[in-house]
Amino acid sequence: MLIPTEPIGSIPRSPELVEGLSAFASGRIGQAELDALTQKAIADTISRFEATGSPVVTDGEQAKSSFATYPLDGATSLAGDGAVIPFADGHSRQLPRLTEGPFRYASFAEKYFRGVSQHTDLPVKQAVIAPSALSLLYPADEIAGYSRDEFLADLADQSEADIRRCLDAGASSVQLDFTEGRLSLKLDPSRGLLRSFVELNNEVLDRFSAEERRRIGVHTCPGGDQDSTHSLDIDYAELLPDLFSLHAGRFYLQLASEPDRERVLRIIAEHAPADAQVFVGVIDPIDPRVETPEEVRDRVLEAARHIPADRLGTCDDCGFSPFADDTSTSRDTAFAKITARVQGTALAREALGI
Repeated sequence: MLIPTEPIGSIPRSPELVEGLSAFASGRIGQAELDALTQKAIADTISRFEATGSPVVTDGEQAKSSFATYPLDGATSLAGDGAVIPFADGHSRQLPRLTEGPFRYASFAEKYFRGVSQHTDLPVKQAVIAPSALSLLYPADEIAGYSRDEFLADLADQSEADIRRCLDAGASSVQLDFTEGRLSLKLDPSRGLLRSFVELNNEVLDRFSAEERRRIGVHTCPGGDQDSTHSLDIDYAELLPDLFSLHAGRFYLQLASEPDRERVLRIIAEHAPADAQVFVGVIDPIDPRVETPEEVRDRVLEAARHIPADRLGTCDDCGFSPFADDTSTSRDTAFAKITARVQGTALAREALGI
């Protein structure tokens, strides 16, 4: 299909699941009750995805505590005082801190794929966290008996396994969430941190064949949590040249919320690899207003002036609820926006005669 359209990942959890997560955390319900609520939310998510006409679905990350920390669910050797990610509205998220090695994933994304594939015959996309994000778990002071280099080697092995297990299980594509890419430029304007992230991610990507990498994509955005971002003030021109040196076959780029989309599209056209599929964001999950299909169509046609139609795709800027407790956007709004993306992309295909 020319100009494919795909979701990024997270959908706001159902109100029943949000309450269930709170009840589980406080000990008011057990694991069995939480699992039942989660399965109900996944089934409803897939049903609503199918109703939008989406050709590709996800589980909406209903079973993930967050897009970034799912590999740590059930892990030990962690403290709660890790790296802090500040958002523009003043709130923040904090990562755990690794206290000892060796580092191992306690949970792999394959289980989320298998949990959703039983509910649909449509292609299922699976999001995973990029190894660069998890590299922030290692503290500034070296862990006794476990060097940073040893940690990064273990992290690369675990990330490879996370991706490969999803591909082998039958995921139509695997998306590395790389929201820390733009944030790294705020932390280190010299680009040194960004380039170390790219190097680590490429170490993992290079373990896959060229055919496999065509099914592996990278998503970048300026963050999206509680209707706020962490790095929208960082110029895309500072990120994109290095981003496109990642050895991935697909790139999912936040674009709808950019103040000057034409400028960004010119940068994309200049730097994107010639054989990569570029999915541009045509939906802003933070904006409470639901875009019309015609607005989406016009955004696609704008992008098509810079990116050949056979390399162009559409997506949402970000997930709608990357953290389980984020209720700033309703499920109804999220699916209305997804419907507009699907319909608007179809209108753009018609306008382009493809």
